[in-house]
Amino acid sequence: MAAPITGTLLLSEDRPGLEKAATIIKRGGLVAFPTETVYGLGADATDASAVKRIFAAKGRPADNPLIVHLSDPDQLKTVARTVPDRAYILTEKFWPGPLSLIFPRSDKIPALVSAGLPSVAVRMPDHRTALDLISYSGVPIAAPSANRSGRPSPTTYRHVLEDLAGRIEAVIKSAPCPLGLESTVLDLTGEQPVILRPGGVSKEELEAALGSPVAVAGIKSAPGRPLAPGMKYRHYSPRAALVLVTGPPEKRFALIKALALYFRNRALKVGYLNTALRGRLEPGIGPEELAVTLYSSLRRMDRQGVDIILAEEIDLAGLGLAVMNRLKKAATRILRAGSG
Repeated sequence: MAAPITGTLLLSEDRPGLEKAATIIKRGGLVAFPTETVYGLGADATDASAVKRIFAAKGRPADNPLIVHLSDPDQLKTVARTVPDRAYILTEKFWPGPLSLIFPRSDKIPALVSAGLPSVAVRMPDHRTALDLISYSGVPIAAPSANRSGRPSPTTYRHVLEDLAGRIEAVIKSAPCPLGLESTVLDLTGEQPVILRPGGVSKEELEAALGSPVAVAGIKSAPGRPLAPGMKYRHYSPRAALVLVTGPPEKRFALIKALALYFRNRALKVGYLNTALRGRLEPGIGPEELAVTLYSSLRRMDRQGVDIILAEEIDLAGLGLAVMNRLKKAATRILRAGSG
């Protein structure tokens, strides 16, 4: 059922493996588990000591809030102090799924989970293994991505072990996460819903469900504490420098070719994300495919010893908004083609 990996157990996703993982959670331990988005690093969301260990294992700043995961929408009333009617419209349509909703935090959730904020982000993952783990544990599970803070998020159990082997009790072995990109974080505490982090549910889908506009924000709460994960710090970053090229398609393609030649002439190893340096005989890959492969591609290029990664902007419609958010967060430098 379990095999030790440098101090971290590798557990199967059958019932015995999940029951073992649930026992670890109930005892205050840390378990990395798969979701439809990325692997999460879970602890009992009602246990402040266990939650504190998440921050220590990841090297995560204490002012970067976590998301609480549920196995049933009925659990929402135990983690949120109040739930507006529009939240039920969204949970009915998008739960289980990649949508995290922000509510006023109940007293059952320690302040540490929310980085001291009076709110809490909550979601119900669309992954059978994750749902069973939460159910067997009998508690809501607080879980950021299961990686060292700042690194590309993990979409396979091997990615988790690269970063956290020996730092956490267990990892559940599963297939790669199908979506490959984190959940959308939507703030419902104000008059207008606001996307704090774009993700697996698009702005267009949210507006269609609610029948009203949804704002997109990149602000921080006073005094400088981020309202949601991914808002304040550089995230998702490979070891290589990542240059993101924006601007008109033909001009950015020309700049990418020039940059590639420049770096190669200086004996630097160049990698590419969504750029096709083949005379544009093929279009760049779309946002859905790029989302699935983004983090694994960044990690693969790190293993290959790439020095410079070149990427180009994509359209912001649909999942493109979330992909561009991650590219901008990961970028060392952003260049606009044709800007003179």
